[in-house]
Amino acid sequence: MPIPQPFLDYSVEMMRDQQILEDVKEMLELLKLRAPGRAIEVRVPPYAAVQCGEGPTHTRGTPANVVEMNAQTWLALASGELLWADAMQSGAINASGVRADLTPYLPLRIHP
Repeated sequence: MPIPQPFLDYSVEMMRDQQILEDVKEMLELLKLRAPGRAIEVRVPPYAAVQCGEGPTHTRGTPANVVEMNAQTWLALASGELLWADAMQSGAINASGVRADLTPYLPLRIHP
């Protein structure tokens, strides 16, 4: 499978796709269930952002642990089609902070 484009590469068509919006939000909700807490902010612009993961709770300002990627990357990680390490190596994920690694929680759902 080809590695998704870098995290800031959004196509106009993709940003308007209602199914992608629903899929991104569904997978982010599953992540929140699997990793309760508010130590990590996961951003999938322009669709959604959530806070998850145990650790110090973020309350305002820029969070200490941030993960950002496009929808294609997020959905591939969530479904098990892409590994975290491969996405990081390709530059498809922008992650900062000591807890900004979602490997323990992924994949959320495996497609047969």
